[in-house]
Amino acid sequence: MTNKTVLELKEVNKWFRDKHAVQNISFAVQEGKITGILGPNGAGKSTLIRILMGIIRQDEGEVGYLIGKDHNLPRELIGFLPEERGLYKNEKIIDVILYLADLKNYDLNKARDRASMLLEKLGLKGYEKTKIEELSKGMAQKVQFIGSIIHEPKFLVLDEPFSGLDPVSQDTFKAEIRELAANGTAILLSSHQMNIVEQLCDEILLIHHGQKVAYNTVANIKEQFANYKCVLVGINEDVNFEEDSRVERMEREGQTVTIHFHQDVHPLRFVRDLPDSLEWDEMHIDRKSLHDIFVSIAKEEG
Repeated sequence: MTNKTVLELKEVNKWFRDKHAVQNISFAVQEGKITGILGPNGAGKSTLIRILMGIIRQDEGEVGYLIGKDHNLPRELIGFLPEERGLYKNEKIIDVILYLADLKNYDLNKARDRASMLLEKLGLKGYEKTKIEELSKGMAQKVQFIGSIIHEPKFLVLDEPFSGLDPVSQDTFKAEIRELAANGTAILLSSHQMNIVEQLCDEILLIHHGQKVAYNTVANIKEQFANYKCVLVGINEDVNFEEDSRVERMEREGQTVTIHFHQDVHPLRFVRDLPDSLEWDEMHIDRKSLHDIFVSIAKEEG
């Protein structure tokens, strides 16, 4: 079954004087899917998010929302968690959440029930009347997250949602984001925490210098950009694996050797050719991580 497209961008361009910040970007976000938008600082991510949120306008191209009455921005159906916190510091948690629900014309009785449920799920039960200024960074992030989803949005933009969260809270956020997607919400996620992006996202838009570098599933992007590597743990200081023509480079750290292969090299054949005298306690084979791909592109090596 094909998921309905909620947002579609076609050949979007944006200039700031002579800087071409966004260059011919096209992509779509579908209901029930989590799409990651990644790129180094200055790549154009924030500009792109501001365009699709209606904060600034594109100079060329189309931004179409296929939900609501027309293709214009349906504000009541959209949730937005910005990277910068924007909560009213002197107000109580529950008042802020209900105010944000009211801004979206969401029924306040339903909002109270959802607020109670979400506050409990995110470990904030009993803090309803606590002022925002009294919260830790992580607690404030939880409140802002609740505010972005209180009205059951059809499309949700999360910009660095895991900022300030401890590992337990990160897992809670991940579970909630997955549940939102399972219930049909289309989600656009921007984060520098590559391991979380790799775990959550169905597909990824990778941009650099305002240009689209890749737009595909995580598996296909890794296949496109990431050669295989083999990690060996053992006492083999005298072995130079780089003498094998299939090896692009080798990294050694203590007893751990990481062998990076050239493109199109299948590592199992390399492993079969290893001498019986080789000592190893651990071995694992995989492709470069999304983090490594990101770093390569940021350094303009890829």
